[in-house]
Amino acid sequence: LSNMIGGALQVAGLLVGGIGMIGTFAVTGMPQWRVSAFIENNIIVFETIWEGLWMHCIRQANIRMQCKVYDSVLALSPDLQASRGLMCAGSVLSFLAFTIAVTGMKCTRCMQSSWQAKGYVILMAGILFILSGVVELIPVCWVANTIISDFYNPMVNIAQKRELGEALYLGWVAAFCLVAAGAIFCCFCCCCEETRSYGYSAATHGPTHSQHLHSKTESSYSKSQYV
Repeated sequence: LSNMIGGALQVAGLLVGGIGMIGTFAVTGMPQWRVSAFIENNIIVFETIWEGLWMHCIRQANIRMQCKVYDSVLALSPDLQASRGLMCAGSVLSFLAFTIAVTGMKCTRCMQSSWQAKGYVILMAGILFILSGVVELIPVCWVANTIISDFYNPMVNIAQKRELGEALYLGWVAAFCLVAAGAIFCCFCCCCEETRSYGYSAATHGPTHSQHLHSKTESSYSKSQYV
């Protein structure tokens, strides 16, 4: 039963972690981090502006979208500049965690007796998943906070105000999936440790109990002979 629960936890963690990893890759490349806000009458409603980490796009009515890569990193706001590095780090960490998790599942099949090795591999994958989720959550929340602050700031020009883009919402979901996958793998590691401890205690106390019964049987047999 414990093996079935452990296998289910591994599969669930791998699926959730894979979704979070793919979502992290998508958020890093999506241009919809900051989108134009249609407020009051000064905004041209037939023009939509998207601002991402690597490019900005303009979509007008009856004209297909035009995207352009930023000429320089200095053209970005400080929050987007920092988000570049953090999202790249989160992508690398999530991919590394997913790779280690797959390796840990293979080790589970090829090393049935090595509970300690399985626990270390799965625990490392879980920690990396949680770390990648936290690293991704920082830039997403930072950019969202900047957008909201500028939106309600009367000193900011109306044409420069932005709204939360789809990439931010997807980033929150991906970060949650990564943290959830890390928690699942850490729970699996705890289950492995408990199973290993139970097996060790059973192996230690089992022979002692049998020896006690054997000695008790021998003593009763010797008494019957004397009688």
